[in-house]
Amino acid sequence: MYISEAKTKEIEALCHTFRVELIKQLYSIQTGHPGGSLSSCEILTVLYQYHLQIDPAQPSMVDRDRCVLGKGHAAPMLYLNLAERGYFPKSDFLSLRQLGSHLQGHPCMNHTPGVDISTGPLGLGISAGLGMALGMKSEGINKRVYVILGDGEIQEGIVWEAAMAASKFKTDNLIAILDNNGVQLDGTVEEVMPLGDISAKWEAFGWHVIEANGHDIVDLDRAIVEAHQVSEKPVLINARTIKGKGISFMEGDHSWHGKPISKDDYYKALQELGVE
Repeated sequence: MYISEAKTKEIEALCHTFRVELIKQLYSIQTGHPGGSLSSCEILTVLYQYHLQIDPAQPSMVDRDRCVLGKGHAAPMLYLNLAERGYFPKSDFLSLRQLGSHLQGHPCMNHTPGVDISTGPLGLGISAGLGMALGMKSEGINKRVYVILGDGEIQEGIVWEAAMAASKFKTDNLIAILDNNGVQLDGTVEEVMPLGDISAKWEAFGWHVIEANGHDIVDLDRAIVEAHQVSEKPVLINARTIKGKGISFMEGDHSWHGKPISKDDYYKALQELGVE
């Protein structure tokens, strides 16, 4: 069943709220990764607020979906979603990246409820997700593993080793969602290490590929529902996104991968988000 109009509007409103909260907190601590957090907003929110079969009251419940944030630097947007689902108080977000906080710059499974595996080293997520998916199959756990990848991240060789193995073992409970924003730390993906036809590459490695608009809730939902129907193949959802989405001067600009937000930029961003 596809997402309802009412639920779509609810998630769209949440995404706007998350963008405002993200900018406020990253400005207050003068650290963090705004660009990639903003580009992954709709992907993470449609998963956590609609699709994932999880229970915040039982974070380690065996019979649950898993979600791996391969691009771990987008952790702030993950934390906003985990708090919204009730894994910890929303006020905890104010301690983001502070000494002693359980909300560090990259997700940590040992300290943060709802984090299925610690990530940060790019390429780790898809390999760990594959291991989870295979383990769940062997244990008869009929749930799925979702892995959010960055397009800069898939320049890592370990990603393609995992892609080959996932295809070989017909891991149809593994769904990777590519946050394909075309920009990485030092420039555009095309400038740093061109990836060519990404969808064709994944198809050549034996994956079923679905194209989607990564900022459109209805289209993301459609892609995820389609992914659920695929058998005997892992699925890649190639979600087209914009780095820094929602704030015009951040959009498509690699300098906002991890740049502190100045006072002037902070007020400009809030104004664009409709916050006085």
